[in-house]
Parts: sequence; structure tokens; C-alpha cells
Amino acid sequence: MKKKQSRRMDRRSFLSGTFSSIAAAAVPLYLPGSILGKDGAVSPSNQINLAGIGINHRGSYVLGYFLEQADVRFRAICDVRRDRREAVKQRADELYGTTETAMYRDFRELLERTDIDAVLIATGDHWHATASIYASNAGKDVYSEKPCALTIDQCRILAETMNRNKTVFQGGTQRRNVENCRLACELARSGKLGKIHTVHASIYYLYYRTDWYEAEPVPDREEIDWDLWLGPSPWRPYNKRYVMGDWRGHYDFDSGARHLDWGAHTVDLCQFALGKDGTTPVQFWSEGNRMYATYADGVQLVMRPDGWLGLGTCPVRFEGEDGWVEVGDSGRMVVSPDALRPAMTKILRKDAGNNLSFGECPRGHVRNFLDCIKTRQLPACNQNVIRSSHIACHASALSWILQRPLTFDPAREEFVGDDQANRMRARAMRAPWHI
Repeated sequence: MKKKQSRRMDRRSFLSGTFSSIAAAAVPLYLPGSILGKDGAVSPSNQINLAGIGINHRGSYVLGYFLEQADVRFRAICDVRRDRREAVKQRADELYGTTETAMYRDFRELLERTDIDAVLIATGDHWHATASIYASNAGKDVYSEKPCALTIDQCRILAETMNRNKTVFQGGTQRRNVENCRLACELARSGKLGKIHTVHASIYYLYYRTDWYEAEPVPDREEIDWDLWLGPSPWRPYNKRYVMGDWRGHYDFDSGARHLDWGAHTVDLCQFALGKDGTTPVQFWSEGNRMYATYADGVQLVMRPDGWLGLGTCPVRFEGEDGWVEVGDSGRMVVSPDALRPAMTKILRKDAGNNLSFGECPRGHVRNFLDCIKTRQLPACNQNVIRSSHIACHASALSWILQRPLTFDPAREEFVGDDQANRMRARAMRAPWHI
């Protein structure tokens, strides 16, 4: 299958060839301004055709930021729930004043369309990596909600697939494109806090469960396709609670004892602040609901659910020899000593324009993805960034689940001297799904 980039170039070549032929024939022709990209319209050659896979609560929120972009046209929705398919179609059709938004139950049918450039994947966690890999192999660029992979092994396969296919991939850990979070990270990276010795990442209280809800009658597959909802996960009896969102915390569908619900964001920011993309800590251990890790250079990572300053959800804190900074989703920031305040203003980017985002708003993250589709550059939270930050989360979660310290080799992406932990780097996939 040809890569999408080639298809987009073909489309541009077609339009360019059309205009060249017109000029050569010297035949007067009047074209609507929208085709030429006038009056704020986006020409077809620069339009990104988007589809959605599994769009519900979080996905609906992120989709809103895609729909507000002038160069995006939402073409199709795929969901195993008919009510969600119809709700997203209605939203898009009302926006565009048409009835053209297509609906699919099986995402593989959607991926066969040659006019789709990119997909927004916001399914349950157990589908993220598999759907992303199928989309990449079909020539689509991918924006995937986090956690982008359910295991350490999936993180590796996901990154290798995106790199091999030259897919533009953006993980939904948007805080690298949120201004106050970037500022806190840049304070740490700039050396203004002195040598960093400890970074703190907020997490949920950890838990997981392996029990099943009671069996209920399986609905018609056009209403809810239970087999497709399960996908690569182990079979279990249908219960509506799973499909309506109560799958979180269930080991078969969730990742890392719920650690990655926030840790995918906050550990990622710690990695960014330390300049540790491409590597992970080497030692992991836990004490109660707190997890700890150390990098090869001795910097300590503390992952904790409490003890924060009240700056909003997903706070992080970076501590150096000369000061510290803490930031969260409120958009506020606390630094010490006060002498660091001028440095905050100086570092703040002045070129963000209308894409300036504070709190947890993904607007800038969405725009970064769309711009990279056009330039073919790596987005802020590309597959290689996600690979290392997610693996750091998975390794720490396994230490908590196994209730013992673990030593990790970042180069080989395996645990040292622990066969059980190494087996838990991967999970079996239910046929016919494979990556």
C-alpha cells in the first residue's frame, strides 16, 4: 500500500497540473475562491482529511480542537457503539451543513479509504497501540490518546512501526505543548534551578483488579459489537458496564495499575525536564502508594498521589541545588526562590500566538500534530518520546505490582535478573489480532 504522503503529493500534483493545463490552453476559467484558498478558506491540496476511531468522552473533547482548525475536514467516524457513531456524525454534519460524514463499526473498513489522511484514536486503552499500528500500516498519520501502549513490548513495536512507515505520530500527552508546563521544564533544562537532583510526578492511587462482572445478554453487534470492543484482550462475558467506561482498573483492559492515567503525562514532563528522552531510570521500587526510580546519573524520580501545593491536576515538581518549581493544570506556577521569577518571564515563548495553551488544553498539541503532517517533522510527543516515557511508567508499575525492586536496562529494554518481570513486558493477544 502506498504511503499517505505520496497520495497527498499526488493530489497537489493533480491540482498543479490542472492549473498549468488551463494556463497553457489560455482558456478563461472562473474558480471559486475556496479552491484557491482565498478569503480564509483552505485549498483542497492543504486540507487534512481526518477520521475518528472510538470517540467518546475524552475523544469528543479533543475532537473539538481538531474541528476548530480551518485546514481539517472530518470525514468519518468508527465506533463499536451505534449511539456514539451517530452522535459524532451528527456533530460533524451540523458543523459542515451536510450529511456526508461516514460511519463504520469496524475500523479496518475505515482504514481502507484512500482519502483519509489521519486518524484520531481515543478508544479504551487496550486498543490504542493495536489501532495505531493498523492505521500506520494503512498509510495514515496518527494522533493517539494516552496511554499509547498497554505494555513495554507494545511501546517498542509501536515506535518501530511508526519509524519504519514514516508515520507522523502524536501521543496525547499534550502538556509538552502547554505553555506553563513547558516553562517549568525549560527552567529546569536551562540550569536556572541549579543541578537537578529530584523530580516529582503526580499519579493516581494505584490499584488493579482481575475479577469479572456478571454476564449479561450480548446485544446485537450493530448496537454494540462486543467482540470488536474486546479486540486483542482476553475474552470475558459481556457486561454493559465495561462498554460504558467501567473498564478502568481491570488488568486486562488497563495499563500499569492505573499508573499511566496521569503518569503518562507527568513522568513524560519529568523526562523532558531532565533531557532524558530516549532513556529511562535504571532502578525502580515502591513504598505504599508511592513509587521511586533513579536514573543512571543518580537523579531521583518520585511518583506520588499526594503532598502537592494545589495547583491543579497532573502537577509536577523539579528540584535543583539552587531552587525548585511546581506547576499543575490550573495554569499557575510556584517557584523558589523569588529571584527566579524574572527567569520565568524571560523563558516564556512569545511566538505561540493563538495556540497559546495553559492548564491541560490540547489546542497547541493538536496544531503541532497538524503542522507536522504537512512538514513531515516529528511532533512534540512522537513515538520515540512516548516509547521511553511510557516504558518508565510501565517498569515502575510492574515494580509496584510485583512488590519488589527491579533493575532495568534501558538499552535492551529489559529487567536484569528477573524472569517474571520480563515475561510481564508483553501480553498475549486474542486471535486474529496481532502487531
